[in-house]
Amino acid sequence: MSDRLLQAPDGQWRCRWCETPGFDAYRHYHDQEWGYPVDDDRRLFEKLCLEGFQSGLSWRTILAKREAFRAAFSHFDIERVARFDEADIERLLADAGIVRHRGKIEAAIHNAGRALALQQEAGSLAAFFWRHEETGLPPHEVRGASDGSRTLSKALKQRGWKFVGPTTVYAFMQAMGLVNDHAPGCIGRNAVDRARARFRLPT
Repeated sequence: MSDRLLQAPDGQWRCRWCETPGFDAYRHYHDQEWGYPVDDDRRLFEKLCLEGFQSGLSWRTILAKREAFRAAFSHFDIERVARFDEADIERLLADAGIVRHRGKIEAAIHNAGRALALQQEAGSLAAFFWRHEETGLPPHEVRGASDGSRTLSKALKQRGWKFVGPTTVYAFMQAMGLVNDHAPGCIGRNAVDRARARFRLPT
């Protein structure tokens, strides 16, 4: 078996990263969300924001705070976040339930405005992001970025987005189904492939 796999207490083989003692939410996230294709603009925006907040931290930290983030950021309603002002920034900086980093908070608000512009340009965030779907990557390799994430990162930066480096964008692509990075032999890999086969590309 690959060193990327670990057999869970239920006997199933999963990506090693999701098997964290005392944190079952990781396994649930891995089994129910990670890698499944998403075409909902709010969820896509949320995930890209949260990946920005994760920079320098672990996804476990962000996942544990995700509900607090959703409450603080109006459930990542793009139009509402784009209207956040200085009072909202101060409110967020005082919220112990989230990551209180001014630069990341301001970037999320700024990116909401960029997301609205991108919706106007491409019809939806989903339509734009799914143009950058990446297939055929060697499944046994562990990577922090890819050609696809570098291309998408560059495209977003050209449109004024912040905290969207290639590594952040690759983690977003992994989570939202634009690449299937479940390890070979993981119970999630074939399940994600089946979900992608049923998925209709957004236009």
